[in-house]
Order: sequence, then C-alpha cells, then structure tokens
Amino acid sequence: MEKKFKIFMDFDGTVTEIDVGEAIFREFGDKDKSDEIVDDLLNDRISSKECWIKLCHSIPKIDKKKLDEFINKMYVDPTFNNLIDYCNERKTELYILSDGFDYYVDKILEKNNIKGIKTFSNHLEVRDRLIPEFPYYDEACFSSSNCKRNHIINNSSDDDFTVFIGDGNSDKDAVEYCDFVFAKNDLLRYCEIERITFFPFKDFNDVIKKLGELEKKKRLKKTHRAQLKRQQAYINE
Repeated sequence: MEKKFKIFMDFDGTVTEIDVGEAIFREFGDKDKSDEIVDDLLNDRISSKECWIKLCHSIPKIDKKKLDEFINKMYVDPTFNNLIDYCNERKTELYILSDGFDYYVDKILEKNNIKGIKTFSNHLEVRDRLIPEFPYYDEACFSSSNCKRNHIINNSSDDDFTVFIGDGNSDKDAVEYCDFVFAKNDLLRYCEIERITFFPFKDFNDVIKKLGELEKKKRLKKTHRAQLKRQQAYINE
C-alpha cells in the first residue's frame, strides 16, 4: 500500500524567516509592552487568544499603508518552494496552520507567488486600529487561538501518516496529534522536555530528505501516542 502523508505546518518562523506577528507589534506598538505580553504567553500565564487581544489593544492607532509596507518586506524561507514542489510531485496535501493573522499571511504568500495551499489562520480587520477575530478558536487549545489540533483531525484519516512542521509555542498542542514531527527552536525544546519524538530541521531541504527516507521504509509505523490522542479527540467530539 502506498504511503500517504498529510503535511501540516506553522507559518511564522517556519514558512517565514522571522515571526511576522511579533515583529508587527514590536514595530508599531510599544516594544517593551509587546515583549511583556509575549512573555506571559510563553510562560502560560495567558492564552494565545488573550495574547493577541492584548497585543492589538496595545496599538491604539495604526497607519494601514505603513503596515502594508512593513509586511511587504517579509520573506519566506527560500527552500519552501522545494517542499511545495515535492508535495506537488507526489500529490501530497499540504496545509498551513497559522496562529497569526490572515491579513499578513495572505499578503506574504501572494507576494511570493505561492498559490493553492489550504491555509487556516486568525482573521484581522485593519481600520484605524487592529481588530482580531478568531473563527477557529477552541478553548481546549490554550497555546493556539487557531486550534491547530482540530484542523489536523478534521483534515486527516486513519489511512494518513500525519506530519507536522513547526518552531514555536502555538505548535505545542498540534504535535501531540501527528505521527512525525519536524521541530526547531522553542518547539524542539518543548518536544525534548515532553519526550515527543521529533526530527530536528534547519530548512525544508532537511524535511524533504527525511520524508524521502520515511517513504522508503517497508513498514512505516504510526506514532502510538498520536493515535491515542486522535482517538480521544474523536470520542470527546
């Protein structure tokens, strides 16, 4: 039976070279205040949703033109297109699960001529101020106001080998539900602490190489921990 991968991935700091969401609030808001709010998030004192609401409130007024100019300076990892080509060649479904906002995610993907990838993110209205909305919020997902776990469960089946690629705090819930995890930065450290099996990566060429190795295995096994987590999620629904 042909191995069928479903690949889910973070955006900020994974697809992009930096965390664009954090950069926006450090640029247009009070840097120290922004850092304080993010620190509360990283230390689990507030949820992701609370963090975004506080960050948006920390900028009482914003110039949309200047914001767009700032976003236009952001770039994706130059090896990301290699992963896209890899997935297209194998007809592997690729999903972007961002705990950031569609306002900049869509602009950055469009600027880099990246089309056809199913993307889930929070929504941002930009008027004279920033108004966040959370269409995929689930209170069970503390670390991501766009519940990545739910997207993984809703867009995969028992026949799929689920893959997650990420780097940070908003990915902590998601990795529990995937068979294969590619991690760097804060997510790598989290996986080490929680004893979640993962593959370290620097760029998407590393991911492609490891996926190729997994494809060649005669008997590829799903992660037992992830299977149990998914089963429990189905029961709770």
